[in-house]
Amino acid sequence: MDQVFKALADRTRRRLLDRLHEHNGQTLGELCEHFAMTRQSVTQHLGVLEAANLVAVVRRGRERLHYLNPVPLHEIQERWIDKFERPRLRALSDLKRRAEGTMTDKPSFVYVIYIESTPERVWDALTDADLSAAYWGHRNVSDWQPGSRWEHRRTDGSDIADVVGTVVESERPTRLVTTWVAPEEEGQEDKYSRATFDIQPHGDIVRLTVTHEDLADDIMLRDAAGGWAAVLSNLKSFLETGRPLSREPWSVPNR
Repeated sequence: MDQVFKALADRTRRRLLDRLHEHNGQTLGELCEHFAMTRQSVTQHLGVLEAANLVAVVRRGRERLHYLNPVPLHEIQERWIDKFERPRLRALSDLKRRAEGTMTDKPSFVYVIYIESTPERVWDALTDADLSAAYWGHRNVSDWQPGSRWEHRRTDGSDIADVVGTVVESERPTRLVTTWVAPEEEGQEDKYSRATFDIQPHGDIVRLTVTHEDLADDIMLRDAAGGWAAVLSNLKSFLETGRPLSREPWSVPNR
Protein backbone atom coordinates (compact mmCIF):
# COMPACT_ATOMS: atom_id res chain seq x y z
CA MET A 1 0.00 0.00 0.00
CA ASP A 2 2.90 2.39 0.74
CA GLN A 3 4.17 1.95 -2.82
CA VAL A 4 0.74 2.82 -4.19
CA PHE A 5 0.50 6.06 -2.21
CA LYS A 6 4.09 6.95 -3.21
CA ALA A 7 3.26 6.36 -6.87
CA LEU A 8 0.09 8.44 -6.70
CA ALA A 9 1.82 11.32 -4.90
CA ASP A 10 3.45 12.49 -8.15
CA ARG A 11 1.39 14.54 -10.61
CA THR A 12 3.16 13.10 -13.66
CA ARG A 13 2.40 9.55 -12.60
CA ARG A 14 -1.25 10.44 -12.03
CA ARG A 15 -1.34 11.90 -15.55
CA LEU A 16 0.16 8.69 -16.94
CA LEU A 17 -2.64 6.72 -15.30
CA ASP A 18 -5.16 9.17 -16.77
CA ARG A 19 -3.69 8.57 -20.24
CA LEU A 20 -3.95 4.82 -19.83
CA HIS A 21 -7.51 5.16 -18.56
CA GLU A 22 -8.37 7.08 -21.75
CA HIS A 23 -6.51 4.67 -24.03
CA ASN A 24 -5.22 1.45 -22.50
CA GLY A 25 -2.33 -0.53 -23.97
CA GLN A 26 -0.01 2.28 -25.06
CA THR A 27 3.67 1.98 -25.90
CA LEU A 28 6.35 4.11 -24.26
CA GLY A 29 6.56 6.22 -27.41
CA GLU A 30 2.82 6.89 -27.44
CA LEU A 31 2.88 7.94 -23.80
CA CYS A 32 5.91 10.19 -24.30
CA GLU A 33 3.99 12.23 -26.89
CA HIS A 34 1.92 13.77 -24.07
CA PHE A 35 4.80 14.74 -21.78
CA ALA A 36 7.50 17.39 -22.12
CA MET A 37 10.25 15.19 -20.70
CA THR A 38 12.77 12.62 -21.87
CA ARG A 39 11.90 9.00 -22.57
CA GLN A 40 14.18 8.05 -19.69
CA SER A 41 12.12 10.15 -17.26
CA VAL A 42 8.83 8.68 -18.47
CA THR A 43 10.35 5.19 -18.20
CA GLN A 44 11.33 5.88 -14.59
CA HIS A 45 7.81 7.04 -13.72
CA LEU A 46 6.33 3.95 -15.39
CA GLY A 47 8.74 1.80 -13.37
CA VAL A 48 7.39 3.28 -10.13
CA LEU A 49 3.81 2.63 -11.28
CA GLU A 50 4.69 -0.93 -12.28
CA ALA A 51 6.37 -1.57 -8.91
CA ALA A 52 3.16 -0.40 -7.21
CA ASN A 53 1.15 -2.79 -9.42
CA LEU A 54 -0.78 0.14 -10.90
CA VAL A 55 0.53 -0.60 -14.40
CA ALA A 56 0.98 -3.97 -16.05
CA VAL A 57 3.20 -4.54 -19.09
CA VAL A 58 2.49 -6.94 -21.94
CA ARG A 59 5.11 -7.68 -24.59
CA ARG A 60 3.99 -7.73 -28.22
CA GLY A 61 6.98 -8.52 -30.37
CA ARG A 62 9.58 -5.89 -29.58
CA GLU A 63 7.01 -3.52 -28.10
CA ARG A 64 6.00 -3.17 -24.46
CA LEU A 65 2.33 -2.25 -24.04
CA HIS A 66 1.30 -0.57 -20.80
CA TYR A 67 -2.08 -1.31 -19.20
CA LEU A 68 -3.78 0.26 -16.21
CA ASN A 69 -4.36 -2.15 -13.31
CA PRO A 70 -7.11 -0.70 -11.08
CA VAL A 71 -6.95 -3.31 -8.29
CA PRO A 72 -4.76 -1.25 -5.89
CA LEU A 73 -7.07 1.74 -6.39
CA HIS A 74 -10.02 -0.51 -5.59
CA GLU A 75 -8.30 -1.62 -2.38
CA ILE A 76 -7.78 2.03 -1.35
CA GLN A 77 -11.44 2.72 -2.04
CA GLU A 78 -12.54 -0.23 0.10
CA ARG A 79 -10.21 0.57 2.99
CA TRP A 80 -10.32 4.38 3.11
CA ILE A 81 -13.53 5.48 1.41
CA ASP A 82 -16.29 2.88 1.31
CA LYS A 83 -16.55 2.09 5.01
CA PHE A 84 -16.86 5.80 5.88
CA GLU A 85 -18.85 7.09 2.92
CA ARG A 86 -21.17 4.23 1.93
CA PRO A 87 -24.14 5.18 4.20
CA ARG A 88 -23.98 8.83 3.19
CA LEU A 89 -23.60 8.06 -0.52
CA ARG A 90 -26.50 5.59 -0.45
CA ALA A 91 -28.70 8.20 1.24
CA LEU A 92 -27.74 10.81 -1.36
CA SER A 93 -28.45 8.36 -4.17
CA ASP A 94 -31.92 7.58 -2.76
CA LEU A 95 -32.63 11.30 -2.33
CA LYS A 96 -31.54 11.99 -5.91
CA ARG A 97 -33.84 9.32 -7.31
CA ARG A 98 -36.82 10.50 -5.27
CA ALA A 99 -36.24 14.04 -6.49
CA GLU A 100 -35.99 12.96 -10.12
CA GLY A 101 -39.03 10.68 -9.96
CA THR A 102 -39.27 7.24 -11.49
CA MET A 103 -36.28 6.32 -13.63
CA THR A 104 -36.88 4.16 -16.67
CA ASP A 105 -33.21 3.51 -17.39
CA LYS A 106 -31.12 1.66 -14.84
CA PRO A 107 -27.37 2.32 -14.77
CA SER A 108 -24.90 0.17 -16.69
CA PHE A 109 -21.20 -0.52 -16.25
CA VAL A 110 -18.65 -1.27 -18.99
CA TYR A 111 -15.11 -2.50 -18.33
CA VAL A 112 -12.44 -3.32 -20.93
CA ILE A 113 -9.28 -5.26 -20.13
CA TYR A 114 -6.51 -6.62 -22.35
CA ILE A 115 -5.11 -10.07 -21.56
CA GLU A 116 -2.10 -11.88 -22.98
CA SER A 117 -3.98 -15.07 -23.79
CA THR A 118 -6.32 -16.60 -26.37
CA PRO A 119 -10.10 -16.20 -26.68
CA GLU A 120 -10.53 -19.90 -25.89
CA ARG A 121 -8.55 -19.68 -22.64
CA VAL A 122 -10.42 -16.54 -21.55
CA TRP A 123 -13.75 -18.24 -22.28
CA ASP A 124 -12.76 -21.33 -20.33
CA ALA A 125 -11.59 -19.22 -17.37
CA LEU A 126 -15.01 -17.58 -17.23
CA THR A 127 -17.06 -20.75 -17.63
CA ASP A 128 -15.03 -23.62 -16.12
CA ALA A 129 -16.00 -24.18 -12.49
CA ASP A 130 -12.51 -25.07 -11.28
CA LEU A 131 -10.77 -22.28 -13.19
CA SER A 132 -13.21 -19.61 -12.02
CA ALA A 133 -12.74 -20.83 -8.45
CA ALA A 134 -8.98 -20.28 -8.73
CA TYR A 135 -9.14 -16.51 -9.33
CA TRP A 136 -12.74 -15.49 -8.50
CA GLY A 137 -13.32 -17.39 -5.29
CA HIS A 138 -16.61 -18.66 -6.75
CA ARG A 139 -17.37 -21.55 -9.08
CA ASN A 140 -19.35 -20.64 -12.19
CA VAL A 141 -21.47 -23.74 -12.81
CA SER A 142 -23.64 -24.46 -15.87
CA ASP A 143 -23.68 -26.41 -19.11
CA TRP A 144 -23.58 -22.94 -20.75
CA GLN A 145 -26.28 -23.67 -23.29
CA PRO A 146 -28.76 -20.88 -24.13
CA GLY A 147 -31.73 -21.12 -21.77
CA SER A 148 -29.81 -23.11 -19.14
CA ARG A 149 -29.49 -22.09 -15.51
CA TRP A 150 -26.10 -20.97 -14.15
CA GLU A 151 -24.95 -20.55 -10.55
CA HIS A 152 -22.13 -18.58 -8.88
CA ARG A 153 -21.24 -20.92 -5.99
CA ARG A 154 -18.98 -20.27 -3.01
CA THR A 155 -15.74 -22.23 -2.63
CA ASP A 156 -15.74 -22.26 1.19
CA GLY A 157 -17.20 -25.76 1.33
CA SER A 158 -20.82 -24.62 1.68
CA ASP A 159 -21.42 -24.71 -2.11
CA ILE A 160 -23.99 -21.94 -1.59
CA ALA A 161 -24.94 -19.97 -4.72
CA ASP A 162 -24.62 -16.21 -4.16
CA VAL A 163 -25.90 -15.46 -7.67
CA VAL A 164 -28.10 -17.44 -10.06
CA GLY A 165 -29.45 -16.72 -13.50
CA THR A 166 -30.00 -17.86 -17.05
CA VAL A 167 -27.64 -18.22 -20.00
CA VAL A 168 -29.08 -15.89 -22.66
CA GLU A 169 -26.39 -16.23 -25.35
CA SER A 170 -23.45 -18.61 -25.54
CA GLU A 171 -21.07 -18.43 -28.51
CA ARG A 172 -17.73 -19.94 -27.56
CA PRO A 173 -15.22 -18.31 -27.55
CA THR A 174 -16.49 -14.83 -28.43
CA ARG A 175 -19.68 -13.94 -26.53
CA LEU A 176 -21.50 -14.92 -23.34
CA VAL A 177 -24.63 -13.22 -21.99
CA THR A 178 -26.14 -14.12 -18.61
CA THR A 179 -28.79 -12.76 -16.27
CA TRP A 180 -27.93 -12.24 -12.59
CA VAL A 181 -30.14 -12.27 -9.49
CA ALA A 182 -29.88 -13.14 -5.80
CA PRO A 183 -31.36 -16.64 -5.18
CA GLU A 184 -34.00 -15.25 -2.81
CA GLU A 185 -35.20 -12.85 -5.55
CA GLU A 186 -35.30 -15.40 -8.35
CA GLY A 187 -38.45 -15.07 -10.45
CA GLN A 188 -38.87 -11.33 -9.73
CA GLU A 189 -38.23 -9.89 -13.18
CA ASP A 190 -37.42 -6.36 -11.98
CA LYS A 191 -34.59 -7.69 -9.78
CA TYR A 192 -32.45 -9.17 -12.56
CA SER A 193 -29.34 -7.59 -14.05
CA ARG A 194 -27.56 -8.72 -17.19
CA ALA A 195 -23.83 -9.32 -17.79
CA THR A 196 -22.33 -9.60 -21.26
CA PHE A 197 -18.80 -10.84 -21.97
CA ASP A 198 -17.40 -9.99 -25.41
CA ILE A 199 -14.07 -11.69 -26.16
CA GLN A 200 -12.16 -10.47 -29.21
CA PRO A 201 -8.61 -11.00 -30.53
CA HIS A 202 -6.55 -7.80 -30.39
CA GLY A 203 -3.30 -8.46 -32.20
CA ASP A 204 -1.50 -11.09 -30.16
CA ILE A 205 -3.63 -10.50 -27.09
CA VAL A 206 -7.32 -10.56 -26.17
CA ARG A 207 -9.71 -7.69 -25.54
CA LEU A 208 -12.37 -8.63 -22.99
CA THR A 209 -15.31 -6.26 -22.61
CA VAL A 210 -17.72 -6.79 -19.72
CA THR A 211 -21.02 -4.91 -19.78
CA HIS A 212 -23.21 -5.14 -16.67
CA GLU A 213 -26.66 -3.66 -17.32
CA ASP A 214 -29.85 -3.00 -15.34
CA LEU A 215 -28.10 -2.37 -12.03
CA ALA A 216 -30.44 -1.24 -9.28
CA ASP A 217 -29.01 2.23 -8.58
CA ASP A 218 -25.89 4.40 -8.65
CA ILE A 219 -24.52 2.82 -5.47
CA MET A 220 -24.83 -0.63 -7.02
CA LEU A 221 -23.11 0.76 -10.12
CA ARG A 222 -20.16 1.93 -8.05
CA ASP A 223 -19.99 -1.39 -6.19
CA ALA A 224 -20.10 -3.30 -9.48
CA ALA A 225 -17.27 -1.14 -10.84
CA GLY A 226 -15.06 -2.05 -7.91
CA GLY A 227 -16.03 -5.71 -7.98
CA TRP A 228 -15.44 -6.17 -11.69
CA ALA A 229 -12.12 -4.30 -11.57
CA ALA A 230 -10.87 -6.72 -8.93
CA VAL A 231 -12.23 -9.88 -10.59
CA LEU A 232 -10.94 -9.04 -14.07
CA SER A 233 -7.51 -7.96 -12.87
CA ASN A 234 -7.31 -11.26 -10.98
CA LEU A 235 -8.36 -13.07 -14.17
CA LYS A 236 -5.66 -11.27 -16.16
CA SER A 237 -2.95 -12.17 -13.65
CA PHE A 238 -4.18 -15.77 -13.44
CA LEU A 239 -4.05 -16.31 -17.20
CA GLU A 240 -0.75 -14.50 -17.72
CA THR A 241 1.22 -15.77 -14.71
CA GLY A 242 -0.67 -18.82 -13.46
CA ARG A 243 -1.61 -17.16 -10.18
CA PRO A 244 -4.17 -14.49 -9.22
CA LEU A 245 -3.22 -11.17 -7.64
CA SER A 246 -5.35 -12.09 -4.62
CA ARG A 247 -7.03 -15.24 -3.34
CA GLU A 248 -9.78 -13.30 -1.62
CA PRO A 249 -13.29 -14.21 -2.89
CA TRP A 250 -14.47 -11.18 -4.86
CA SER A 251 -18.12 -10.24 -4.93
CA VAL A 252 -19.72 -8.51 -7.90
CA PRO A 253 -23.16 -7.06 -7.05
CA ASN A 254 -25.82 -8.93 -8.98
CA ARG A 255 -28.35 -6.16 -9.43
